[in-house]
Amino acid sequence: MTLARKLFPLGLAIVLLGGALQGVGSLSPDAKIEGDLKPTEEQTDAAEEIADKLKYHYRRLEFNNELSGKVLEQYLKDLDPNRQYFLASDIKEFQRYHDKLDEQLSDGNLEAGYTIFNRFQQRLEARLEKMLQLIDSDLDKLSFEGEETVRIDRNDAAWAESEEELDEIWYRQFKNAVLSMRLNDASEEDIRTRLTRRYESQLKRIQQNTPEDVFQVYMNALAQTFDPHTTYFTPHNSENFDISMSRSLEGIGAVLQYEDGYTKVVRLVPGGPAAKSGQLKPADRIVGVSQDDDDPVPVIGLRLDEVVDQIRGPKGTKVNLEIIPAGSASEHDTRVITIVRNKVVLEEQAAKKEIINIERNGETLKLGVIEIPAFYLDFAAFHRGDPNYTSTTSDVAKLLVELRKENIDGLVIDLRNNGGGSLLEVNKLVSLFINRGPTVQVREASGRVSVEGDKFPGVLYAGPMAVMVNRFSASASEIFAGAMQDYGRALIVGDQTYGKGTVQTLVDLNHGKLKITNAKFYRVSGSSNQNLGIVPDIDLPSLVDKEDVGESSLPNALPWDEIESARYQRVDDMVPYLPLLRERHNQRISDDPEFVYVESLRQLLDKNRNRVELSLNEKERSVMQAEFDEQRLAIENRRRAARDEEPLESIKALRDLEEQRALDPESHDESIEEDPYIRETGEILVDYMDLMRDKQVARKG
Repeated sequence: MTLARKLFPLGLAIVLLGGALQGVGSLSPDAKIEGDLKPTEEQTDAAEEIADKLKYHYRRLEFNNELSGKVLEQYLKDLDPNRQYFLASDIKEFQRYHDKLDEQLSDGNLEAGYTIFNRFQQRLEARLEKMLQLIDSDLDKLSFEGEETVRIDRNDAAWAESEEELDEIWYRQFKNAVLSMRLNDASEEDIRTRLTRRYESQLKRIQQNTPEDVFQVYMNALAQTFDPHTTYFTPHNSENFDISMSRSLEGIGAVLQYEDGYTKVVRLVPGGPAAKSGQLKPADRIVGVSQDDDDPVPVIGLRLDEVVDQIRGPKGTKVNLEIIPAGSASEHDTRVITIVRNKVVLEEQAAKKEIINIERNGETLKLGVIEIPAFYLDFAAFHRGDPNYTSTTSDVAKLLVELRKENIDGLVIDLRNNGGGSLLEVNKLVSLFINRGPTVQVREASGRVSVEGDKFPGVLYAGPMAVMVNRFSASASEIFAGAMQDYGRALIVGDQTYGKGTVQTLVDLNHGKLKITNAKFYRVSGSSNQNLGIVPDIDLPSLVDKEDVGESSLPNALPWDEIESARYQRVDDMVPYLPLLRERHNQRISDDPEFVYVESLRQLLDKNRNRVELSLNEKERSVMQAEFDEQRLAIENRRRAARDEEPLESIKALRDLEEQRALDPESHDESIEEDPYIRETGEILVDYMDLMRDKQVARKG
């Protein structure tokens, strides 16, 4: 395996760096294409090349009628995810392509892709113009006293049979937008301005579409029919990909993805401005962007690369983001945050250590905690042969030596929010805790299985261990946690991990690049990391909705499976201890105010985001909002009471406090001792140490 293939950042991170090519080039005279936008000769050649390369994808899908139907379905979903532009008659007409796309794409024929897109553009332009007319004519006439409702999620709704039916759908959405902003104390003039700006921005963008825009969307519908990490990059996107790999990009440090017309936050880069500010969270959706002191300009419907180009900027400058917070019941319940751009430097992702003390039976036990934000490696210094190159393993080794000198009783490795990095580094890190043996298996598309392993004799740390993970622990983090679990070397504590267990290779094309999945990772036990991720031995409460975040939430994700186990020798078997460890853990957190807070807030957010419909009656919506705010405030104040803090008088006071904390994150940094997750993981590890000690005493007896 080449070093290039050993780089596997969370696949979605690469999409963060897109861009748009505005040049049109010569148009191919294809009379079959309906509409103005037509492919260039370069694009037709590239389509044929992409189809050929995809035959070597890990999935080995055949280009046949079944694949053709799936590509058509994916393309329609990418263009109109909420089924609010196309009519049922359009969809029926497009079914003529159901069994033809495989042959067309293999021949470089882009007729279907451009014809469908041109129809989409026609429908979208007409719809946006209608909405602008509606704002002018009906905004002052709206009534919110009836029994009307609006359907929030239309992903699985039936396609509208007529323009009149679509008009009704959009009219209710329009009323919902106005009502949501009213309930957030927006004035009528502000509502008019914001909605006008939103629809005008979308209309201006759609009218600027080029053949390259169509080609990018269509090729990615084809690519992502294979799996979500197989992606086509236009020439401009390819340049940005190279920038990302050199780590020279300045921005906010957030991994984004395009979903149903929105730009969604997947995860935050450790040490980045967004993570430090505390204002942006995974699963938040970005709907507006502006610079410095300007008001955010709508970005709904823009391609991901265009949104990223607006967010990205020089170090020290400000970007304003209008976001829909995760868990919001309405897309119009937004707030504006400001983040100062900066570089995400290697030093800020470096491993660091702390010591916590756990009191147990009159004894104070000292536990080392090593936080590893990413699996990093200075590749330039490594290739130069510099013996002092920066790497995760060398940093952790130094920290372990220091902790051993302090006579720690146990060790916690914190991999929360660690999205991955170098395979070379994760293999070397495992070697610090086991005495030789396999670390991970890699299965290629051909079926060939290779085994990466620890080739270094000896163990740097052999004491009791726990590894902390969460939903944002991915790739290399999952390899490390999986190895520690399989070897019985450490307890895994936290939340089910992301489930990114695939390997991608970047392939040069005559027009852009193709990132293609060509292998899968498997644990030494033979279980795949893919889709399922690492299931912890002990669960900790989490606010993250697995339906929104993780490999299992992505369309066409490769499934979990198993291969034969590698030959390895377990250090210990922790399974017999787990029932008692879980029982003690559950007893502790059942009345722990910090975990009660998380569980209560999770239940409230789930109830809110799982709503299928919303009332368009202003009194009903006001009551619903008031109930939510009252419950949210009560949950917060119960935690504040447990902390001996003064209760907050209103939901506004809570929001003001959250805004103040976001603007000055360092002012409320809690010590590692105050982190309830680290504290509870320490308690679990001490429980395990007690059980091990009891077992040894019983043996001696």
